[in-house]
Amino acid sequence: MAAELVEAMNMVKSFRVSDLQTLLASMGRSKSGLKQDLVGRALRLVQTEYSPELLKNVRQLYESRFPKTSGWLAARRPEGVPVAYSSLSSSPNATSQGADYLNGISKPIPTEVKLVPLPFYQTLETLLPPTELIAQNNEKLQDSQCIFELTPNQADQIRNASELRPGIRSIQVVLRICYTDSIGVQEDQYPPNIAVKVNQSYCHVPGYYPSNKPGVEPRRPCRPVNITPWLHLSNVTNRVTVTWGNFGKRYSVAVYLVRVFTAADLFSQLKLCSVESAERCRERIQDKLRFDPESEIATTGLRVSLICPLVKMRLGVPCRVLTCAHLQCFDAVFFLQMNEKKPTWTCPVCDKPAPFELLTIDGLLSEILKETSEDIEEIEYLTDGSWRPIRDDKERDRERERSNTPEYPVVDICIPEANGHSPAIHSGSSSVGMAGVTAGGSAVAPGGGAVVDLTLDSSSEEEGGGAGGDSEDTEDSADSPAPKRGRYNYDKDLVTAY
Repeated sequence: MAAELVEAMNMVKSFRVSDLQTLLASMGRSKSGLKQDLVGRALRLVQTEYSPELLKNVRQLYESRFPKTSGWLAARRPEGVPVAYSSLSSSPNATSQGADYLNGISKPIPTEVKLVPLPFYQTLETLLPPTELIAQNNEKLQDSQCIFELTPNQADQIRNASELRPGIRSIQVVLRICYTDSIGVQEDQYPPNIAVKVNQSYCHVPGYYPSNKPGVEPRRPCRPVNITPWLHLSNVTNRVTVTWGNFGKRYSVAVYLVRVFTAADLFSQLKLCSVESAERCRERIQDKLRFDPESEIATTGLRVSLICPLVKMRLGVPCRVLTCAHLQCFDAVFFLQMNEKKPTWTCPVCDKPAPFELLTIDGLLSEILKETSEDIEEIEYLTDGSWRPIRDDKERDRERERSNTPEYPVVDICIPEANGHSPAIHSGSSSVGMAGVTAGGSAVAPGGGAVVDLTLDSSSEEEGGGAGGDSEDTEDSADSPAPKRGRYNYDKDLVTAY
C-alpha cells in the first residue's frame, strides 16, 4: 500500500492544472487557486483520504495525460503520415467521406467535452466532435490539422441558405475552440496566437476589443469562427489548419454545421415564448412587499425606473431575468443587439448572468408604459400590486406654481423716492403672483385687500435710505409673512400681504 501511495503522489505531481481541478472536483474539494495550491491540496487529499476509488481516479487522469500507446505511435509511425480517426463525423455515411485527422495522434480525450449552446447558433450537424489539440514538439507555436468532407445534402443547405447580409449566409460551417475539460459545459476560448487556415487561405478571426479601463488588457471576443467562404462545397476534402500557442493549457477544437440567428429572430422567439403576464407580475410585487414580522423595516413601495440602463432612453420592451431579485427592467431589443455584436449575456442592472433562456418580458410594465406619458420616468409599486407615477421635484414645482398663480395681472410696488414723490403703479409679471390691479389703478388681493411688498431694492435703499419716517411702518409689518416685491402708492394705508 505504501508503494501505491508513493506512486499516486508522483502521478499527482505530474498533473496539469486541469487534471488537478478534475481530481479535486471529483472528490468534492475546491478547485480554485494557483497550481501550487492545487498540487498541495491534491497531495494532502491522497495522504489523508487514500482509497481504491481515489487511486483509480488518479490513474485514469495520469493515463489520459500520458497515453500508453502514444510512445508506440511516435516510434513506429513514419514522419508526416497521420493516424486516421475512427469516424469523427456524425453522419451515417461517414466512412465514405474519408478519414479525419488531427495532429497525427489518435484522440486522447477519455470523456466527451461539451460546448455551451449559443443563442445565435443552432447546431444542425456535427462535422468534427471536440478533439484535443496535441503539441508535436516543444515549440511554443504549434500547427494542428484536420480534414473533413461535406455531403451533397450539407453543401446544398449552404448554397440555398438565405443571406443575413452580403456574403454572410444563414447556414454556416463554424469552428469552435474551448478548454479541454470534461466537467460541465465549456465556453468558447481561443488559445494564444491563434490563426485558422482553410484550404490554404487564412480566414478572419475576431480581434481584440480595446479596454476603457486603465491597466486592463484588451479582451478577444471568443465566438465561433465562420469558415464557410473558404470551403469546397463538393465532395473535395477540406483541410483546416489551426495555429496556436502552446503555453501549458489544453484546448479542443470542433466543427459544426449551424443555422445563424439575428437579434430580430431571437426577439421574435422571446415575444412568442417568454412573456410574463401582468397578473403574475403583480403577485411577484406583492410577495416582495408582503409584511415581514421579523423585519424591523416595513417596505411600503418599490420604485422602478422607466429608463433603460443600457441606452438611457425610455423602455420600449421591458425585459428582465427570471433569476434576478430586482424588478428593474432593461430594453429587450437593445440587449439582444448588444449581445449579437459583443456576447456577454450579463444583466445590466445587477451584473449577474443573463442567459437568453431565462429572459422574460414584463407584461405589467409593458401596460404601464402604454398608459403613462413620455415625461414620466419613474413609477412606484404599492403593496396591493397597484402603481403610481413619480414626478421629479422640478415637475412638481412647476405644477405647484401653475396651481398657485392667480388670474390677475401682477404688479410691483416699490419704495417712493427720497424727495417724496410717489411713482405710479404699473402692472408687470412675476413667477409667483400675489396681487392684482383694479380698474381704478389700486392694488388689490384676490380677497379684495391691498397687497404690498416691504422688500427694499438696493437702488431704493441708496436713494431713500435717509427717509426715517417709514421706520414705524416697517416695524409694524415685521410679523407678517415674507412679502413679495412690488410697488405701492404711499397715499394708501399699508396692509399685510396674503
